[in-house]
Amino acid sequence: MVTELDKIANGRLVTVDSLKDSNLKVKLMEMGLISGKKVKVLFRAPFGDPIAIDIEGYVLSLRRSEANLIYVNSEKSL
Repeated sequence: MVTELDKIANGRLVTVDSLKDSNLKVKLMEMGLISGKKVKVLFRAPFGDPIAIDIEGYVLSLRRSEANLIYVNSEKSL
């Protein structure tokens, strides 16, 4: 099932499917968010923003609005 990264629960491991077209698309790709990468949602700040994720050993903090630009496939999760 493909959904946005900001809707994934803490502790879930998913695979990046694609990115929405936006001004941040290239920057997100430069940070390692490319199709096929495994991403684990680590935790959220108390009010849900920002979100800490692990991209194959690299910890990244994203705003919720940025995480909403990332489509992930939870069926391919490990």
